[in-house]
Amino acid sequence: MDKDIKDFQILFAEFQDQLKSYLYRLLTDRQDVEDVAQDTFIQAYTKLHTFKGDSSLKTWVFRIATNLAYDHLRKAKRWGADAQDQAADLAISSEEIRAVFWQVHDNSHAGAYEMKEHIDYCFTCISKTLPIENQVALILKNIYDFQVKEIGLILGKTEGVIKHLLNDARSTMTDIFEHRCALINKEGVCHQCSHINEIFNPKQNQQEELMKLELVKASKTFDRDQLFTLRTSLIKAIAPLHAAGTDFHEEVMCCLRTAIGEKADFFERNSSKTV
Repeated sequence: MDKDIKDFQILFAEFQDQLKSYLYRLLTDRQDVEDVAQDTFIQAYTKLHTFKGDSSLKTWVFRIATNLAYDHLRKAKRWGADAQDQAADLAISSEEIRAVFWQVHDNSHAGAYEMKEHIDYCFTCISKTLPIENQVALILKNIYDFQVKEIGLILGKTEGVIKHLLNDARSTMTDIFEHRCALINKEGVCHQCSHINEIFNPKQNQQEELMKLELVKASKTFDRDQLFTLRTSLIKAIAPLHAAGTDFHEEVMCCLRTAIGEKADFFERNSSKTV
């Protein structure tokens, strides 16, 4: 390996974990993340001579990765707000799926369950209801702290357009959470995070776990915009590919993609685990 590529590897490694985390929130599939991250590295290295320094190297690389992710995302329909409900229905109806969940939870070093990680999973699922550009802008701004100008460079849009994408995305997300999430609204229909906690952590007091979350504590006094900001602050602290429940939530996500008819097939992927 020559010195140039070694030097570039060192630079790329400085934000590689964050890049993969970002790609996972977009693609929700580990193998797709690895493929796109590898293609991003290759394209960035081969096109390095075109980098003019009008942005940080990180922003430039994220633009390449985002363009590559688009190729995957365009092939699939955007998710409905009830995608998690469909996944829950499939899991409840399938003994095989429940067996895999338990096996991963019990045996994987990254198969633990923490409610805050399910809130991250929920955010990812709901963000996939947005148009792709809105989702990308929202995640870059609210989870990875990119500035509006940088997001404009990544998406090839003006700052005015980016602000519009962000406002629309935030409005849609807060509206969905306000009507779905039982943690922040007593009328919310979804309490999956606490329900799964009850199943997989039966010795842990569910109410105590709920009260540990600032989101629940603040729900009585904060408005919906403040709750959204608080939700994103919780999520920013989680690395979806390296968290305590990474393997467990990978299976939950695979179940969801199977339930909505996306490319991944839970039963084929896990055929050897339940034999």
